[in-house]
Amino acid sequence: MRESAQVKVIRAPVPSASRARTPQRFYTRVQRGTAEPPSVTLLKHTFNPAVIVATMFACALIYGQPINPPYWALAALTFIVSSQIVSDPILDISSSRDMSWVMRHRIFAEWLMVSAVLLFLAFAFKVTDTFSRKVILTWFAATPFAVIAAQIALRRFAAFSALRGSIVQSHIVVGANECGRRLAQRLQANPHLGTFKGFFDDRIGDRLANLPEEQLLGTMNDVADYVRLNGVSNIYICLPIRAEERVMRLMEELRDTTASVYFVPDIFVFDLMRAQLADIDGIPVLAVCETPFSGMNGVLKRASDIAFASILIALLWPLMLVIAIGVRMSSPGPIIFKQRRYGLYGERILVYKFRTMSVCEDGSITQAKRDDPRVTRIGRFLRRTSLDELPQLFNVLCGSMSLVGPRPHAVAHNEEYRKLIDGYMLRHKVRPGITGWAQVNGLRGETESLEKMKRRVEYDLHYLRNWSLALDFSILLRTARIVLRDRNAY
Repeated sequence: MRESAQVKVIRAPVPSASRARTPQRFYTRVQRGTAEPPSVTLLKHTFNPAVIVATMFACALIYGQPINPPYWALAALTFIVSSQIVSDPILDISSSRDMSWVMRHRIFAEWLMVSAVLLFLAFAFKVTDTFSRKVILTWFAATPFAVIAAQIALRRFAAFSALRGSIVQSHIVVGANECGRRLAQRLQANPHLGTFKGFFDDRIGDRLANLPEEQLLGTMNDVADYVRLNGVSNIYICLPIRAEERVMRLMEELRDTTASVYFVPDIFVFDLMRAQLADIDGIPVLAVCETPFSGMNGVLKRASDIAFASILIALLWPLMLVIAIGVRMSSPGPIIFKQRRYGLYGERILVYKFRTMSVCEDGSITQAKRDDPRVTRIGRFLRRTSLDELPQLFNVLCGSMSLVGPRPHAVAHNEEYRKLIDGYMLRHKVRPGITGWAQVNGLRGETESLEKMKRRVEYDLHYLRNWSLALDFSILLRTARIVLRDRNAY
């Protein structure tokens, strides 16, 4: 009988120097914060409310009103409300501040909201007779200009303090790439954050074109020693994600310093659409393609749509009734023409219009042309003045459309152009509009070429990237001004 051989396997010990070191991961909730010193954050958050309250006291003193307890109560309430609504001052000194900037300042809209809240509370608690009307009216009128003047003074004071060396924080950037240089420009434009020392980068010579020699402080191997010797406060790592090994090695070296370390991802390599930072239960996420109507922006947009559509319907219903009778008498067929279109997120919706043609073609790829024989006599007038779009106010109330947004195209056009134009379907991240940014910039009516459709899409995407309520109001005003003299619709 053959005996089986017993084989004992002895594993050779792996030398500790050759063992791959795996960094220990600590999973914790990530919180939003700021790179500003606490004193700067406190000053910025309380500055505008303090100026608003000071302006009220100044108005009371000008008119000889005593600063009695009701005014102190109003001051406290104003401070609380404005601190929640009014934005912090911007201390960027790089861009010019001319009169057009003053008139576009967001304090006007924000102060209007604060005033509305205060007036509502005053009427609700029946205390309007407690305060001098001259004081309140002067305060309401003077406050936006007082805030702007105070912000200009604060910006100059911040720059002066930085030049005097009163701000002790200092910064370095690891990685002299485009992302790092943009960050350095922002740091230099905001001297209240501290002093920008320079860059560290392993590249030399032509690979760092246009970088002043005095701003290159060394390579990545020199970072830790420089930080220890010069007391650097903040370190910004602007290296690509693929450089993980170098970043981890640098992080290990920086554990022997007291500097704050920030990792700056280069998101500008993407075609950004409303990029924003967010978190999902403590996990940080970065949106590179997002709708402008997420969060409270969506609430503001929908509320403004409902309010303005309701007002317009209340004002224009006699005109719509007259148009309906005219359409009915001009030719046989329905008064309202229902078109299938793509709406929010590409879902199909029905869009209402007054019928302007003798036929009811829905989804046809043939657009209306100048002197189109299908257009009725009254329809030609309605199309030229855009009055055929008035029933879409009911689309707005129902939530399938918005007053302002990319104009909806025929379903057949969507299917054709989404294959030819990059980013075409991004238009449908928002509700289609009765009017839009493209239409007030001369791209209203027939799109007879691919190039013209590309330009329209570019304007639509520009609207998505730069949306604000002020932009919506501007588009509505421009639409009202040009609709009667525009000849691109037929």
